[in-house]
Amino acid sequence: MKRLAIVHIVLLVAVVAGLGCARAARDTRGFAILDEVTLNAPFDEAWQTTKAVLREMELDLYTRDKRGTFVAFSGMERRYLVLTPHRTQIEVNLESLTADTTRMTIETMDQVYGVTLLTHPDWHDRKTEDNALALEIIAAVQERLS
Repeated sequence: MKRLAIVHIVLLVAVVAGLGCARAARDTRGFAILDEVTLNAPFDEAWQTTKAVLREMELDLYTRDKRGTFVAFSGMERRYLVLTPHRTQIEVNLESLTADTTRMTIETMDQVYGVTLLTHPDWHDRKTEDNALALEIIAAVQERLS
């Protein structure tokens, strides 16, 4: 009996120690997919067209500025019957190369909503496997500019 109680106490301590220990957040460097294209349009026209395309695709625009940066998010979804919410973050950067050409760079990052012992509830970056949304944005912008 005494032996069984000791085993239970040791197991309980091991479980509590394993669950209660803080650990460092994941290193997410290199998790994004970058897509880059050169547009045959002046910067202002490319900026207006990109803004219109992002709105038409019903992405949530979080940031947009005249320097050429857009941060947009896809709608939240639950994947594979798991209750954890997922979304995709799209960061579009426009850079004027010449008076008639603009470089568009799109960074795609998957995100999952959750809590760690070191953070408040928030969206956390995860490795991206699919850049179909970025390619769709590039195709729509190129089609409108042609």
